[in-house]
Amino acid sequence: MNSYKDLMVYQKSYKLALRMYQEVSKKLPPEERYGLTSQIKRASTSIPLNIAEGYAKVGGARETMRFLQMARGSCAEVEVLLDMLKDSGYIDEKLHGECSSEYIEVGKMLTGLMKSITNN
Repeated sequence: MNSYKDLMVYQKSYKLALRMYQEVSKKLPPEERYGLTSQIKRASTSIPLNIAEGYAKVGGARETMRFLQMARGSCAEVEVLLDMLKDSGYIDEKLHGECSSEYIEVGKMLTGLMKSITNN
């Protein structure tokens, strides 16, 4: 691996963050601009950003793990926000299901990556 960009979890989380910006956040009403819209944008972008930052740091595996743990936390945050958007009627079941399953997969990928770092 030459770069964090080579990681499948980075690529997937980056594409999902774009989806939150380009599709999901546009379904929210203007009065949520500083609430749920802002929160889901920040949480979704936090995942690829933390992956990138963790791999850019020179602190070794321990430092990388810290950032991957933050990415995992942001992933769980997005899952909760997606539930809130569905339960508030802002997104439909189909979009919720698609996005939620993708974020569950990203979470599993992050967990696997953290385990591989720990085992090395």
